[in-house]
Amino acid sequence: MIKLSQAVIVEGKYDQIRLSGVLDALIVTTEGFSLFKNKEKQKFLRRLAKEKGIIVLTDSDSAGFLIRNFISSLIPGEQIVNVYIPDIYGKEKRKEKPSAEGKLGVEGVSEDIILKALEKAGVTAEKSSEKKRLITNIDLFEHGLSGRPNSKENRKRLFERLELPERLSTSSLIKILNSFITYDEFENVLKELNL
Repeated sequence: MIKLSQAVIVEGKYDQIRLSGVLDALIVTTEGFSLFKNKEKQKFLRRLAKEKGIIVLTDSDSAGFLIRNFISSLIPGEQIVNVYIPDIYGKEKRKEKPSAEGKLGVEGVSEDIILKALEKAGVTAEKSSEKKRLITNIDLFEHGLSGRPNSKENRKRLFERLELPERLSTSSLIKILNSFITYDEFENVLKELNL
């Protein structure tokens, strides 16, 4: 598994699932073409790009290139690394028939192909021996952000304060928090919010 400091942007949840077995990184989906109208997600991608840099890894079909080009229009080029999957014809296992263009997407290619594509784009693993205190599910529970009667409202306040999209799952929230802030910064934000 490769640890990356940048966030990886993919089209959908099956791409995200595929990459989570290969990369130790924040993996964010565009939810396909819904990105084009989702101002909150666009703002979030801009923030990710500015603070961490992003790797765009969309399918090599026309839809993937439309999404990739849209992201490139939102974000300065120096904050993006484009990684391309080669044209490989076939069908993903979960599908009954091939896509309209007949090409495999991110979810359908092997780990080796993904790693070679990252290497070809110049993406390198993060090297860090530093151990830091990570934010966990237990921390969210203890501070009333999950599993409590007012958790939804408390999370909404946290999302607003940190300018995060409010539809994040708990696991995505933990990954994003650990990517953006330290545990001490997390505690300071919670104090500000009286949580």
